[in-house]
Amino acid sequence: MDTGNGNNTGPQKKEYSPWRNAVFFIVSMLAAFLLTNFISGPGFTQSQNYVLFLLFFSIGLWLTEAIPPFAVGLFIMAYLFFALGSAHINSAPVDAGKYVQTFSSSIIWLLLGGFFLAEAMTKTGIDVYLFQFALKLSGKIPGNILLGIMLMTMTASMILSNSATTSMVIASVMPLIRTLGKNGFAKALLVGIPLAASVGGMGTIIGSPTNAVAVGALAENGITMNFLTWMYVGIPLALILTLIGWWLLKRKFISSNSPIEFELTTREGPVGKKLKNDRRIVVVILVVTVALWMTGSLHHLTVSSVAAIPLVFLTMTGILHANDVRKIPWDTLLLIAGGLSLGLALQDTKLLEHFANHLMGSSSKSIITFLVLAYVTMIFGNFMSHTAAATILIPLGVYLMPDHTEQIAVIIGLAASTSLLLPVSTPPNAIAYSTGLIKQKEFLPGGLLIGILGPLLIVLLVLLIL
Repeated sequence: MDTGNGNNTGPQKKEYSPWRNAVFFIVSMLAAFLLTNFISGPGFTQSQNYVLFLLFFSIGLWLTEAIPPFAVGLFIMAYLFFALGSAHINSAPVDAGKYVQTFSSSIIWLLLGGFFLAEAMTKTGIDVYLFQFALKLSGKIPGNILLGIMLMTMTASMILSNSATTSMVIASVMPLIRTLGKNGFAKALLVGIPLAASVGGMGTIIGSPTNAVAVGALAENGITMNFLTWMYVGIPLALILTLIGWWLLKRKFISSNSPIEFELTTREGPVGKKLKNDRRIVVVILVVTVALWMTGSLHHLTVSSVAAIPLVFLTMTGILHANDVRKIPWDTLLLIAGGLSLGLALQDTKLLEHFANHLMGSSSKSIITFLVLAYVTMIFGNFMSHTAAATILIPLGVYLMPDHTEQIAVIIGLAASTSLLLPVSTPPNAIAYSTGLIKQKEFLPGGLLIGILGPLLIVLLVLLIL
């Protein structure tokens, strides 16, 4: 589950000086002002100009990180409320309350349920136990160990955040990596783990915020995406891309199949009766929640309403307390809420319709458009927040291809997870890079392969299934 740039499980983000932040903030604002004046036409309304400026300003802030990404989300909501809703600065004010109500969106509640489950699994040690079990099954052959670790990482990322998953797995295998030193197998592990964590998020709606952005955009257009339907597309993609990544890393970094000896990290101290009971409770809640998510067509409960199960029962049973809830990545939820507000404003002011008509014209229904948007998303995602890239491009894709709303939203949401080229492209890469045991160039082979094949496979599989 991609938690964007706001998590406390990875390495600390580089500290920038207030002067640096102020300069980039002002530069982003000036650039947005100039671009708005350059693009705006005589037929543009005040509301359109305000939203156009906000779009460019937000992109600049996301790219430069002059303020944290979640703060951009809050700024978007506040800006839209005052710029579009105030009669003092807008000659045609609108009811702007909806732009600050996106935090109560069903997608936010769905992700919140996923975050509660992830926190409970981490607190009770179920996550570490599962990885220890997977490593034991992998045997002693380097290629098999790499495959087992990547497959388990991929699976866990469908529920846990990809950052937390990466941190947990790397911590579990670090004794082995330290024993190996900077040899090829160690590099394969440190590149393969974040790769599997990132593509694993494709598997479920809660696996990545970009998936939730896609589902939220569909909901705004009156289309309900079933949890199981998403899995039909996401899980095969996650599995195929993980296997492709494993094949490449095995071929490039592992030259010997000789068995190796290693010890697993273990939780200190015996497992008490209370912890055993807590684990049982978490497993039951997890199974019931996921089962209801997957069988929505039978009971007709929405995925967001099912998310109430972990919210209520994990706290009622005492598994999670107030301090645990504070650890949940609320910043990610704020970023998504702001993104939903921006997408809503772009639709309401018909700016997306304006740009769509000028960009594609009559070719808007060709497969080329699917591919272009998928690859543009992948490229953008390498240099800015995946969630931000999806937030900008999904509404545009929906307007470009109104007859294929479901397909294009899913394609863009999934394509954002294929941005793996650089250490800064995604938090899992940054976590692996922070070990100091791999160089930036080690990410390039896997990042290029997933970046080239990923969007193509996504387009083909989505068009085949949806």
